[in-house]
Amino acid sequence: MNRLISIIRGAGIGLLFLVIALCLAITLVPPFLDRIYHDGPVSRHYDGAHFFNPDGAIETPAPPGTSRQGFLFRWLLDADDRPPWPVAIAVKPSRPAPFAAPRGMVATWVGHATVLVQAAGLNILADPIWSDHASPFPPIGPKRIARPGIRFDDLPRIDLVIISHNHYDHMDLPTLKRLWDRDRPKIVTSLGNEAILKREGIPATALDWGQSVSGAALNGLAPDAVIQCGHYEHCPDYRVHVTRNHHWSSRWGADRNRALWSSFVIETRAGNIFFAGDTGAGDMGWPYEARRIGPIRLALIPIGAFRFWKGQMQSDAHLGPMQAVELFRRLGASTAIPIHWGTFRLSYEQWDTPPRMLELALRCEGIERRRFAPLRIGQSLLVPTVSPVVPGRRKCDERAIRALE
Repeated sequence: MNRLISIIRGAGIGLLFLVIALCLAITLVPPFLDRIYHDGPVSRHYDGAHFFNPDGAIETPAPPGTSRQGFLFRWLLDADDRPPWPVAIAVKPSRPAPFAAPRGMVATWVGHATVLVQAAGLNILADPIWSDHASPFPPIGPKRIARPGIRFDDLPRIDLVIISHNHYDHMDLPTLKRLWDRDRPKIVTSLGNEAILKREGIPATALDWGQSVSGAALNGLAPDAVIQCGHYEHCPDYRVHVTRNHHWSSRWGADRNRALWSSFVIETRAGNIFFAGDTGAGDMGWPYEARRIGPIRLALIPIGAFRFWKGQMQSDAHLGPMQAVELFRRLGASTAIPIHWGTFRLSYEQWDTPPRMLELALRCEGIERRRFAPLRIGQSLLVPTVSPVVPGRRKCDERAIRALE
């Protein structure tokens, strides 16, 4: 019996190291996994082959006292000091109405960065993922611990999908294929990502930072035309702006930064919606670029996956809650929903560290909690109309924020 247990254990360890070797091979070795997603003129963020952040490159240092190789092995083997996460989170899925009222705006957090926003008859999905794993090789890779807050079959007809970049937790091809087959939504993304979608038979419109497209144009109509959306007979036009943020892209490691990443502003009759996508702080000048488009009724801002060693408050690629509050302030948004936390375990903070930090950071800035309050997965928010945020008295103890695990 002991010999049998040893054989099984040895086989399990061997299989694990085979998986690690495959992951490392994909990440480090083969140039044949490189892809050319975009071929266009050189710009201030494209050198003719790769995109880059004009406000500085993304750095991914190892935790203090470790090497990047050792850090990767410990992460793959789950042999690090990460705080434990729940195995599963109970979710009560919601059943959204077919559409929002003519001037209404309702947002439902599906989980991670996926949000359904219903605005004046227009049904919008941001970075939709209904898959159980965010990975090229499921069931290997980050596993969903909370089922989607809306069952796929309960989704209303989707008119518009925005895709921020090509990481697996944001560009989920199985979900996008299902959406396309069911609803034929208009899909807007940033440069290069349309090539990935096209290979799956999914058409998309790709734009550079600073470019925009009207709903009428997406539907092949004249610029001043009205379009059909939601369940309204005639829905006034909308406009999607692709705006700068600070991140990176890759599907296979070797194709790093071959496609662009972005945030979005969507102008609707009910007000403007800002979606930050996946982002770090960078120079923090880009929120002002989005703000100049017009008052923001709703902002979708990431707060999680920022900690890769004890005490870290943000990474180059992901905002921590304190930076998220600063982003909210610079946007001048009226209401925000925190996203990108509590669904896939991508880093080292506890499951509920991001919202706990967010509450303290809002208090630090004297901002009412209701302006930027976490939702439960599956919870809907009737978004208030635009009103200015007037900071109150600061009650700040940054040491308490930093002490949270």
